[in-house]
Amino acid sequence: MSNLPEPVEALLGAALVGELTVVDSTGHPVTYPLIPLYDGDKIYLTSSTLFSRKLEHIKGNPKVSLSITDPVAVGGRTDRVTIQGDARVIEEDPHGGWERLLPIWEAKEPSIVYFLTQRVALPLFFERSLIEITPRRALYWADGNAAAAPEMTIVGKVAA
Repeated sequence: MSNLPEPVEALLGAALVGELTVVDSTGHPVTYPLIPLYDGDKIYLTSSTLFSRKLEHIKGNPKVSLSITDPVAVGGRTDRVTIQGDARVIEEDPHGGWERLLPIWEAKEPSIVYFLTQRVALPLFFERSLIEITPRRALYWADGNAAAAPEMTIVGKVAA
C-alpha cells in the first residue's frame, strides 16, 4: 500500500534515472545517478558491491533523498519530485537477491535481459546489493518549477 500520490508514483514508474543523495562520513551530501525501481510501497536501487561508497554512506547515515528531475529520463514529463526517506542496505545475497526486482527492472529497462545473458562476461556487474528506501516525505512540483512551493506529502498525508 503506497503512501505516495499518483503523480509521484507515475514519475517513479517512468524514471530511467534518479539522483540518490546520501550523506558521507564528513556530513557532506553526495549524489549518485541510479535507476529507481518502485514496487508500490518501497523504492529500490541496486549497487555493485565492488568498492561502493554509497553503500557505506547509507550504513553510516540512512537518511537519503531521491530526486527525479530530468525530463529526458521520464519521457518528456516536466513535473519533478524529491522523495526523502530512510534507506537500508540489503546484502544477504549479492549473487541473486536483487533478481526479485527483475520484473520491475525489465518493464522499465528491457535491455537488462541482454545483460543477464552476458552474466559470465560481466560477473562483477551482477554482484549487487539492494538499497531499500522507505519514503517519509515527497516534495512534488506539478509544473516543474522548483522556485515555487511544492506539494508536500508526509507518510500518506498531504500537507500545505
